[in-house]
Amino acid sequence: MTQYLISFDDGAMDHIPDEDFSDVAKAALAVDHEAKDAGVFVFSGGLQSQRASVVATDWTVTDGPYPETKEVIGGLMVVDVASREEALEWAAKIAVACRCAQEVRVFLPEPSI
Repeated sequence: MTQYLISFDDGAMDHIPDEDFSDVAKAALAVDHEAKDAGVFVFSGGLQSQRASVVATDWTVTDGPYPETKEVIGGLMVVDVASREEALEWAAKIAVACRCAQEVRVFLPEPSI
């Protein structure tokens, strides 16, 4: 099994009217439950908008993402599945639920030391 990050950018759901947001949240939670029931769920969550801190190698802390950053993650799910195709299927379910496109990235395997 391989872990995949499924995510969307901060602001990707801004087009959703306030009165529809409860339905979107319920649909997203239903996908979480489906992934748990399927045994592929690792983690999911939304991130507070633009509230990042950057810690440099000299321990300097700067509030906010890197200044050159154009996009930051707004929400994510990690699934542990057998194939990229299966990860894409979960991403499609999340895209429908959240009403926005999803990015799918594979985690690197643990290095053998």
